[in-house]
Amino acid sequence: MASSVLVVGGSGGLGREIARYYAGRGDSVVVTSRSTERAEAAAAEIGGNTRGLAIDLADPETIEKALADIGELDHLVITAIEQYGNTVKDFSIADAVKASTVKLVGYTEVARVLHERFRPGASIVLFGGLGKLRPYPGSTMITATNGAVSGVMRTLAVELAPVRVNALHPGVVGDSPTWADRDQTLLVSRTPTGRAATMAEVVDATDFLLRNGAANAIDLHLDGGARVA
Repeated sequence: MASSVLVVGGSGGLGREIARYYAGRGDSVVVTSRSTERAEAAAAEIGGNTRGLAIDLADPETIEKALADIGELDHLVITAIEQYGNTVKDFSIADAVKASTVKLVGYTEVARVLHERFRPGASIVLFGGLGKLRPYPGSTMITATNGAVSGVMRTLAVELAPVRVNALHPGVVGDSPTWADRDQTLLVSRTPTGRAATMAEVVDATDFLLRNGAANAIDLHLDGGARVA
């Protein structure tokens, strides 16, 4: 039986690959971007029963209206980010507020707006990142907001029960648009597996968290063990 899947941030990168997987198996998929044009272009490229929708998590008061025509859902994936290098020395308050608004207020508001539309057995995956455990110069807000995603996830798992809520924290995803053209040598050398994660592995991990009925309130780190090296 086909499922209904919403991928917030599904117009590019990892979100698009996740949307492509579910569309490819015949599910009804909605992908979002801040731009209607980009969302619709991504939906057309993904194909199948996919449509695009504009939503801006950085402007949370507009989220409810933007999601007004979303019907019943089986799965919600939120990958949207607003990620800036932001050192303490050259701290940008505007960038910090935007990043935290997207990851904390935006993620939570999407769940609030949709919570009565989840079908029995529904599940949610929120995307954080390995930066929550491995700070680096300029990662102050990236580390803080990705760490806070874990707190949002645990709270939602309690408040939205029996809807399952989990968080996925990828490390370096070597073949993603973010990393494909960058030198990964140093980062990979510190990873026990000797290689970066792949987009296919991120999709597989997302699917596991969405479909496995016992997976709830989990922080899943997909980094080849880099966090312990």
